[in-house]
Amino acid sequence: MAYIEDRIVHDADSHVMELPDWFDAFAERRVVDAFKARFGKNAFETIVAQHDDADYRSRDADDVMARKNYAAIGSFRPNDRPSVLDNMGVATQLVFPTSANVWLEQLEHGDDRELLFATARATNRAQVEFCRVDPRLLAVAYVPLADREEAPKIAAEAIEAGAKALLVPWACPRDHATSHVDFDRVWAQAVDAGVPILFHVGVADRVLPPSHKINGLPVVPDFHGGEENFRSISYMAIPHGPMQALSMLILDGVMERFPALKLGIIELGASWIPGFMRQLDSAFEAFSRHEERLQTLNLKPSEYVRRQVRVTPYPTEPTGWIIEQSAPEICMFSSDYPHVEGGRNPYGRFERSTEDLDDAALDAFFRRNFEDLMGRASFGGSQ
Repeated sequence: MAYIEDRIVHDADSHVMELPDWFDAFAERRVVDAFKARFGKNAFETIVAQHDDADYRSRDADDVMARKNYAAIGSFRPNDRPSVLDNMGVATQLVFPTSANVWLEQLEHGDDRELLFATARATNRAQVEFCRVDPRLLAVAYVPLADREEAPKIAAEAIEAGAKALLVPWACPRDHATSHVDFDRVWAQAVDAGVPILFHVGVADRVLPPSHKINGLPVVPDFHGGEENFRSISYMAIPHGPMQALSMLILDGVMERFPALKLGIIELGASWIPGFMRQLDSAFEAFSRHEERLQTLNLKPSEYVRRQVRVTPYPTEPTGWIIEQSAPEICMFSSDYPHVEGGRNPYGRFERSTEDLDDAALDAFFRRNFEDLMGRASFGGSQ
C-alpha cells in the first residue's frame, strides 16, 4: 500500500544525498578533491552497508517516509529510487542536489569562477545520470549566474544532456542583476526546450548579517543537522531573497518578454506570496508614471505571478489560506524527500490545511500546477 493512493500527485521537491565519491565519474580531479574535503573525516561505510542489509530493506515500503537523509532508500543509489516513487505513490519527482546545491551557491559569491563552472557541469552530469534510471525522475541542473557569458553555455549543455529544469541562484549575483538582459539567452533556451527556471533554498542564513547570532544566548542547534542550517530566525528571512529576485524578473520585464517562461520557487515558503502580490501591484501603482520599464508591462505585476510562477508551501504553512488569498494556480505539493524538514507526513498536513478547498483547487495543488510548471519537456503538448 502506497503512502498516497487517492489521487495523482507530483512531487515538486526531492533530493539526492551525495556521498563523498559522488563526482568521481563526472568531474575533473580538482572538483573531486574539493568536494571530498567538504565531508571531512566522516565515514559512510556503515550507511552504505545498511542499504545492503536484507532486514533493513524488507521495511522499505513501510518506512518510506520515516527514513531521512542518508538512511532513506534511493537517496544516493539511483536503482533504488523508482521503488521510492512507487511506495510514496507520486507520479513524478523533481530531483535536486543537496550538498552540491549549497556548495554551488557559495561558489557563486566567491572568486574562483572556473571552479564554479566545473562544479556546475559535474553536478549536472551527475543529476542527469541519477535520473536516467526512470523517466518519472526529473533531473534539475544548475546554471550559475555569476558570469553572463558562461550561463547560456551551461544552460545549453544541461538541456542537451536531458535536464528537465534549470536551477539558478535566488541570491542576486555579485556584479549584476538576476534580470540582466544578457540572461535573456538563458530564458529563451528554457522556453524553447519547454523547461522551467527554478529557485531553491540553499544557505538559509545568506540574507542575514552574521551578527544576528551574537545575541548573548546559547548557540541554537540546527534542527536537522544539514548544511542548510535552518533555524527560526533564518526561516523568517528565507522569503526575502526570492522576493527580490522575482521582483526584478517581473518589474524589469523578463516575464513580459518571455510570456511562456515558467518559474518555480521551491522550498522557500509561500505564506509571503499573497502580500507580495499586493505589494507588487502597489509598486506598479506608485511608480508606473515615472519608470519607463513599468510602462512596458502589459499586465499587472501580480498577474505575471498567476500566469508564470509556481510555488511550494512548507507543510507547516496554512496552504489553504495561501491559495485562497493568492490564486489557485500558484501552489504545488512537495515532500522534500528525503530531507528531515519535509516531515514524515507532508501529504497529511497538506490535506488538513486544504480541506476547505474545492476539487478543482485541490487538483491544481496536487497535480495540475506542477504539470503547467514543467511544460512539454516532461508532459508533452505545448506550453
